[in-house]
Amino acid sequence: MDKLKVGIIFGGRSEEHPISVKSAQEVARNLDLDKYEPFYVGITKGGAWKLCERPGAQWEDSAGRTVVLSPDSGGVRGLLVLEQGRYETVALDVVLPVLHGRFGEDGAMQGLLELSGIPYAGCDVQSSALCLDKSLTYVVARSKGIATPNFWTLTPDEKIDGDSFRYPVFVKPARSGSSFGVSKVSAVEELPGAVDIARKYDSKVLIEEAVVGDEVGCAVLGNGTDLTVGEVDRIALSHGFFKIHQEDDPESGSENSTPIVPADISARSRALVQETAKDVYRALGCGGLARVDLFLTADGHVVLNEVNTLPGLTSYSRYPRMMEAAGLPFSEVIDRVVSLALARARR
Repeated sequence: MDKLKVGIIFGGRSEEHPISVKSAQEVARNLDLDKYEPFYVGITKGGAWKLCERPGAQWEDSAGRTVVLSPDSGGVRGLLVLEQGRYETVALDVVLPVLHGRFGEDGAMQGLLELSGIPYAGCDVQSSALCLDKSLTYVVARSKGIATPNFWTLTPDEKIDGDSFRYPVFVKPARSGSSFGVSKVSAVEELPGAVDIARKYDSKVLIEEAVVGDEVGCAVLGNGTDLTVGEVDRIALSHGFFKIHQEDDPESGSENSTPIVPADISARSRALVQETAKDVYRALGCGGLARVDLFLTADGHVVLNEVNTLPGLTSYSRYPRMMEAAGLPFSEVIDRVVSLALARARR
């Protein structure tokens, strides 16, 4: 049987570029080369596309060839590799966009892949855009009866009345991930500085009332009503908030957090978290895979935190750990994600 030609796109222009590279490295380590022929396409921080041998630590400094994704769905469905004024074509069967944050997880890459006509893994354009904007995520979730924190949004030039909030609050870029630009604000005088930090990452800012509870997560895999969930995890914090991707050496452990999987919560709470995660996933139109992060309060209620449509896939990331704990090794997760992408394309 011929191997599937898989385009693996990584890197990107967002602040989550280094995380994406690590995720792609983990995909490369777990990809079954008896089934797949991989083509690694790295996007530099400046936006240049390069065809690489592997997503190694120094891939941006390597002599990779310039490559673009053809938007012509009626022609080559794949890559155009440019060299010395000429190009060669590489047809692809499926694309795995291992990208996080803006220009990768916000529907931009998904739109390009729709134009190309190549099946791709993960959420579609609409659900990707919806989930990256936390305020829109909350609006849709609330319309389906799913609890969310109280929140307010600030447009670029909008002024704020800090006395109108009950503290503490979290101030976040509305369309960013991995806790970049996030601040916990305990008093009114801290608010303007926190807003300025968030605006470095996004012109739209979210102010969110703090939820008292444990941070829990659930990995979801599937399309439509046929969903598989991983074991629930709980993030045990010693102080501050969860931001492992911003730490100096996350592979060696976090400075303030310990992921516990399976989560040390009751069976009832575990089932509630998993069912709520599936409800969120369906309400937002997710497909392929996503990680749904929630809060579990002391009285047993579940409140939505956020949805990651292309969750971290690094050696220390939560999504692979939760699936592994449920009996799905990462290599099998990759197989299922690819199969889901191909099945969606056939519909």
